[in-house]
Amino acid sequence: MFCLFFCPTKVCKDINECEGPNNGGCVANSVCMNTPGSYRCGPCKTGYIGDQRQGCKPERACGNGQPNPCHASAECIVHRESEIECQCGVGWAGNGYLCGPDIDIDGFPDEKLNCPEKNCNKDNCLTVPNSGQEDADRDGIGDACDEDADGDGIPNMQDNCVLVPNVDQRNIDEDDFGDACDNCRAVKNNDQKDTDVDKFGDECDEDIDGDGIPNHLDNCKRVPNVDQKDRDGDKVGDACDSCPYVPNPDQMDADNDLIGDPCDTNKDSDGDGHQDSRDNCPAVINSSQLDTDKDGKGDECDDDDDNDGIPDLLPPGPDNCRLIPNPLQEDLDGNGIGDICEKDFDNDTIIDHIDVCPENAEVTLTDFREYQTVVLDPEGDAQIDPNWVVLNQGREIVQTMNSDPGLAVGYTAFSGVDFEGTFHVNTVTDDDYAGFIFGYQDSSSFYVVMWKQVEQIYWQANPFRAVAEPGIQLKAVKSNTGPGENLRNALWHTGDTSDQVKLLWKDARNVGWKDKTSYRWFLQHRPADGYIRVRFYEGPQMVADTGVVIDGTMRGGRLGVFCFSQENIIWANLRYRCNDTLPEDFDTYRAQQVRLVAR
Repeated sequence: MFCLFFCPTKVCKDINECEGPNNGGCVANSVCMNTPGSYRCGPCKTGYIGDQRQGCKPERACGNGQPNPCHASAECIVHRESEIECQCGVGWAGNGYLCGPDIDIDGFPDEKLNCPEKNCNKDNCLTVPNSGQEDADRDGIGDACDEDADGDGIPNMQDNCVLVPNVDQRNIDEDDFGDACDNCRAVKNNDQKDTDVDKFGDECDEDIDGDGIPNHLDNCKRVPNVDQKDRDGDKVGDACDSCPYVPNPDQMDADNDLIGDPCDTNKDSDGDGHQDSRDNCPAVINSSQLDTDKDGKGDECDDDDDNDGIPDLLPPGPDNCRLIPNPLQEDLDGNGIGDICEKDFDNDTIIDHIDVCPENAEVTLTDFREYQTVVLDPEGDAQIDPNWVVLNQGREIVQTMNSDPGLAVGYTAFSGVDFEGTFHVNTVTDDDYAGFIFGYQDSSSFYVVMWKQVEQIYWQANPFRAVAEPGIQLKAVKSNTGPGENLRNALWHTGDTSDQVKLLWKDARNVGWKDKTSYRWFLQHRPADGYIRVRFYEGPQMVADTGVVIDGTMRGGRLGVFCFSQENIIWANLRYRCNDTLPEDFDTYRAQQVRLVAR
């Protein structure tokens, strides 16, 4: 209260302190109540929690403290510059601001949501994951659950063109594909491989790679190379030569590491999956081999990644755009991020919050369309090899056959990575293994997460008796024999197998996967510190958690999927993301270990 003095009278007027810029001295977002001559601080405002001592914070806040605008079943993710993204939780789908139940966990809600985005549309196949929503006959029923996907009146099981109407079922070459959908009508080609995507299968294409050089003259039939460069003179062009400096016309690669046997030293000092002679940071773990300025030195061991004269970390740095040359370091808004990389840190034209690797211009989106097939029992005749089908622009993989153990491995190598996907066995006729791999370096060195439905003894007793228990297992494969019967039985067997497989974790519940049920997995791998953690969800309910597992057998590598004697497996809505940040639970784990040692 203050007094105004006028002659000859005096008038007093109360000040409302609560209208001041500092909420009358009460903490922000709390109730300020004016009183005659003073004020009183009350509880937090609606939507905020806390008190006058702790402060009032949004009841639902994002990681940066901002109010959370996301749906109650969504997660608020904070990106660079405090940009917010809302992402529906496991078992839910939508745009993040609106989310609805998603029983098959493929990214589409069971019922249409009132939002314009594609992933707000009703799932056209409610109980079978189909993250691409493919619908060949456009009848509103997704191909994955449509018994006549092309609508020609012939059931899929009898149709030699499942996705193309062909009532006559004409099939000149008598392979598995009718003329209407066969990319080589007069030549058998059950793989339907079409390297240059020109609608002519490789078996009948006179220029398989589409580089303008006929196959009979082309020294790289499946890789475009107009220059036909061949430095070692082995008649295999450098573009496709697994040993470009050492003659190896047979291109033998016994360990499936993409390096031909004559030049494969298998000497890898840092254990990141790249032999020293080809590693751009031979003493520093960097599976991705990222070299932004192309100076031959990987970013992990390069003090100036973009070669702009501003060191990444040392004075006169740190460089405010580490991957894009900007010697003047312009930063108009003064936020510490250079203007040239404000929204797109790696300058790959993909904005950071949708870029799966925002600090690697060579990796932008999850894509398994190009993959390496690895057969883990190549000499055995127990079963056939897997048959892989890739859908949804590389974000979904289907394996159709009851097969020998095998892998489909993407070509992108990662250091730290988060990898997630939906796993679904779309049959009731088998009970064997399916899973995924990470840290793949060669066919003798990788991690595998595998899930068996029931207990079973492997039917091939040689070279040793292998017993599979039901449940999820995490294994480190480091085989001294490589693909063959020893590794085959070691993968089947639950437990350690000397010189083959080490069991790192097993779900003690011994619960097998359920038929026609979708599960979502989340992997975190930080190879520099040996950190591994995997979680499985059935709908929104977590059903398995490895907890923190520490293992340094493989210091990074490639990602893929795994099958063993199980048909009709779907890996849908696949996502990977570069991530070298150690999760918070790693510090808790280390503290626990210190206490245990102290005892």
